[in-house]
Amino acid sequence: MRVAALVGTLLAAINYGDRLVAGTMGSGDWIRLLTYVVPFAVSLYSADKALRHQNPLIALTF
Repeated sequence: MRVAALVGTLLAAINYGDRLVAGTMGSGDWIRLLTYVVPFAVSLYSADKALRHQNPLIALTF
């Protein structure tokens, strides 16, 4: 999941870094920053599927 946080941060910096620094983020830009969550969600889903595949009785708990 650390990789997902790193990838999400990198994607946000690439896509919105100039606007964040300049302070010109619009409301639509803030919504698009939700793409930050996508790598994390994929990582979490993949980890859960892998655990369930190894042992159906084990799953991620929150």
